[in-house]
Amino acid sequence: MEEIKILVDTIVKGIQEKKGLDIVIVDLSKMEGAICKKFIVCTGQSPTQVQAIADSVEEVVRMDAGEKPVKVVGQENAVWIAMDYTDVMVHVFVPDTRDYYDIEHLWEDAPKQAIDNLEM
Repeated sequence: MEEIKILVDTIVKGIQEKKGLDIVIVDLSKMEGAICKKFIVCTGQSPTQVQAIADSVEEVVRMDAGEKPVKVVGQENAVWIAMDYTDVMVHVFVPDTRDYYDIEHLWEDAPKQAIDNLEM
């Protein structure tokens, strides 16, 4: 579990470096049938920022935790980029797409941790 905590903290750092907003960590570790242990969701204000956040996460995690995503999808239009780190899934959205899919609420029973936005 310590490796997952380090990975989550490193992902959050990568998101915050590009001013990602409204970070929510969903703990799925005790949920039956969950595809991963943690879900991290955040918002970028534009497709350009969404791409910059995803690039930052990938770089910071590679440098600080020595891991690369198994798969990254959504970079073509950058309104929703999903990054698969096996035990941790990262979802970076533009606001309208995040509101529409509302994925952090798919698991109502899962504990959630909201990370305060950094001061701009």
